[in-house]
Amino acid sequence: MPTIHSRNLALWGLLTLLILSFIFSLFLGRYPEPGLISPQRIIQDTLAQQLVFNLRLPRIISAVLLGMVLSTAGTIFQMIFGNPLVEPGFLGVSQGAAFGTAFGIIFLGNAAWLIQVTAAIFALSGLALSYFVARRIHFGGWVLRLVLSGIVISALFSAGLGILKYLADPLSQLPEITFWLLGGLWGITWERLSSISIIVVLSLIFLFLMRWRINLLSLNDETSHSLGITPGKERSLLLLVATIATAAVISVSGMVGWVGLIIPHIARRLFGADARYSLPAAMLIGGLFSLFCDDLARVILPGEIPLGILTAFLGATIFLILMIRQTLSIPK
Repeated sequence: MPTIHSRNLALWGLLTLLILSFIFSLFLGRYPEPGLISPQRIIQDTLAQQLVFNLRLPRIISAVLLGMVLSTAGTIFQMIFGNPLVEPGFLGVSQGAAFGTAFGIIFLGNAAWLIQVTAAIFALSGLALSYFVARRIHFGGWVLRLVLSGIVISALFSAGLGILKYLADPLSQLPEITFWLLGGLWGITWERLSSISIIVVLSLIFLFLMRWRINLLSLNDETSHSLGITPGKERSLLLLVATIATAAVISVSGMVGWVGLIIPHIARRLFGADARYSLPAAMLIGGLFSLFCDDLARVILPGEIPLGILTAFLGATIFLILMIRQTLSIPK
């Protein structure tokens, strides 16, 4: 088990790596050929300045925030529910947000703020319904019941999404919904980033400050209550904040899977199950992973690869390796 000093040093190392990767990503891309833009060219070329500061910078910030939110939400869900397979996509949160986004695109005029509101509402509905159904099932353990209820609610929202796609205008609304479901940050602008940044940043700060209490909330209710906390209210508050932040980033990025599932396992594997270290580690590793995938998405091919495809491919590959080696981490 790593010592406190070594874990603190590792967290600072991850933060430094994230900052360096952020700066490197600003210069990486196609202008006009794949490669790096030199700082001198940015200073001298007005078009290069516009590219870096108006297109790449908001996109890179969004990629980091996306990875941080999904990995943090996954960590909280897994520890609170005591289930290593839980992440926003397994509990109907992502599918609910997808349904809400498609609903906003079709019926609410495609206004950005309305889409974010409907995405948040249906994401919260997905989480609430999954929890409610799991409590109503009378067979199997809590982990099995939660997984089953999440599958059912996700399937219902997916069916609803299919109906909305059938009703969508095939020339305008349907292509937008389809590309949104693939996931990607190509449409990110300063305006779209500013519409979610306050909610996302405040949510991440709150969850980071509450990380030490997540250890207590992962215990049973009697033990948690004896330690001076109200487990029901605090669990609900943490889940609410994590879900709202997830819905906010998904509303602008589209469906980006596997980040919230695999990153918490990696963080616990490296830093242990203590949320005081595993949560900030997941936050930093998630930002690095999402930024790396977004860099690949925009430089591998002349036509951009959807971000959701890359995160699913890399995430599933890593998860398979962990299962084969029997090194999946169980939250305790």
